[in-house]
Amino acid sequence: MHRFLRAIGFSNLQSRQELKPVFGKIMDQPDKKKKIEVTPHITYTEFSMEFGSQMGITLRGEYDEKGFFYMEHYFPYCESRLITSSEDITVNKRVDTNAFTGMCDDLRLGISMIFYLQNAVEYLELHSADNTPHKAKLTLSGLSLSGTILLGIHHDTDSIRQHEQRIQHRKRLISKAKNGDQNAIDDLTLEDIDLSAKVHSRIQHEDLYSLVETSFIPYGSESDHYSILGVIVNWSLIQNTYTNEEVYQILLNCNDILITVCINKLDLYGVPAIGRRFKGVIWMQGHADFQKF
Repeated sequence: MHRFLRAIGFSNLQSRQELKPVFGKIMDQPDKKKKIEVTPHITYTEFSMEFGSQMGITLRGEYDEKGFFYMEHYFPYCESRLITSSEDITVNKRVDTNAFTGMCDDLRLGISMIFYLQNAVEYLELHSADNTPHKAKLTLSGLSLSGTILLGIHHDTDSIRQHEQRIQHRKRLISKAKNGDQNAIDDLTLEDIDLSAKVHSRIQHEDLYSLVETSFIPYGSESDHYSILGVIVNWSLIQNTYTNEEVYQILLNCNDILITVCINKLDLYGVPAIGRRFKGVIWMQGHADFQKF
């Protein structure tokens, strides 16, 4: 059982046997079906079906030369329709199964962002070796098993302008530092030291979540899991068409990166609203629109 099925409204399924009718429905009536011939005798295939707006399940496997389908694995997904990044993406095959993870160096984070690649067939069509950078437009989404709603932070016009200026300045420094500029590296180090000192001073008499508005931190041993704190830009309540369970679909601004997160209504503590914040752990997924030349 995939533990993130709960995030899209399948919380009552207890065994793989109970999933068989779901798999049968997906294979009989898929909303999307993609395939690529891996060898003259094997065709790699994806079946996807939505169980609510922008959320569903994908099955992956192979057809042999006799037309028999062997399912290799499946995963629940949440889709985003907003382009998050246009940076180069590096893709690698996972060791345990025929699935892929992508990595993107985004200047807004200053770290390599790793995500589970949703559209594996489109990547295989590139016939590219692993660790090869690809130009792509990336949309990011996540599934969460527990989350909390926090109040937002009030900003006036001046503080918003200063915040945007600081972000642009930091992005320029990170870009120069990646190219080996020692002065930029030194400036970033000094900025981090100053910021650490300010936080240490203010934390004595202020709440942590008044100081830190958003955060994006790798979580646990899984490379594509993150602990995030993001501002709610929009949200909606979606009903799973198969189980009738309700799922919150929340659009977050996290370190100026837009991420769509799905979480079961039963697993969210608090009521979402625009301007409030979401805090939780997510399994990061990404859909890469590869630019073919």
